[in-house]
Amino acid sequence: MKCSEICSLLEREYGTEYACDWDNVGLLAGRRDKEVKRILLALDANDETVARAADGGYDMLITHHPMIFTPLKSVTDADMNGRRLLKLIRQDISYYAMHTNYDTRGMADLAAKMLGLTECAVLEEVKDGEGIGRVGRLPGRMTLRECGAHVKEVFAIPSVRLYGDPEKELSLAALCPGAGKSTMKEALKFHCDVYITGDIDHHTGLDAVDQGLCIVDAGHYGIEHIFMEDVKAYLEKVLTGVHMDCVPVRHPFEVV
Repeated sequence: MKCSEICSLLEREYGTEYACDWDNVGLLAGRRDKEVKRILLALDANDETVARAADGGYDMLITHHPMIFTPLKSVTDADMNGRRLLKLIRQDISYYAMHTNYDTRGMADLAAKMLGLTECAVLEEVKDGEGIGRVGRLPGRMTLRECGAHVKEVFAIPSVRLYGDPEKELSLAALCPGAGKSTMKEALKFHCDVYITGDIDHHTGLDAVDQGLCIVDAGHYGIEHIFMEDVKAYLEKVLTGVHMDCVPVRHPFEVV
């Protein structure tokens, strides 16, 4: 199957029009007429992932986070992303990114379902009533400590950070996989008890608690790694004759 056909199938389910206007999604490098027999899925197009795609004989790399966010003035081996792009292009690997359009059309509902949230609403609308994150009822009243343990178990995360009284009882949760600092204001508007997200800095965490909002910080990778298996499952339903692999789940840091 040609790369262009796979792009169309992805965009049928996760339309690029649902991406935030600051984002960069779609086919970012490679040939649209490339015949694709092997696909590698990953969260990030880092050096290890690009090397795995090149050494493994893959025809297409699909990631959640785009390698290219800002316009490039050059593509050379003097730049980190330039080296990555050169390797992909030399190996004739088409590279596709699906970021906030997947957050809107896939990630939010999947993560909420895995956590057992009910009575869900969109946290921040992007387009046509769909958007980033979810607000919903936890599967039962639980303390912040129990909520943190629940998040760890559901997403197989080695550790989470808790902001707030660990024994405070919670009911209404906001969820934003990835980095949720910018949407914390939406969680406050919903009068949520807890905000489950990642990449919360010191001052944001303190300010949240002072406004009555507890936080479970699962890290940026902690929840979003579900992207790989979810998109793989979708593609397996709509593609035939194409082999697909996911980069093994490996959290990018350790707490010691």
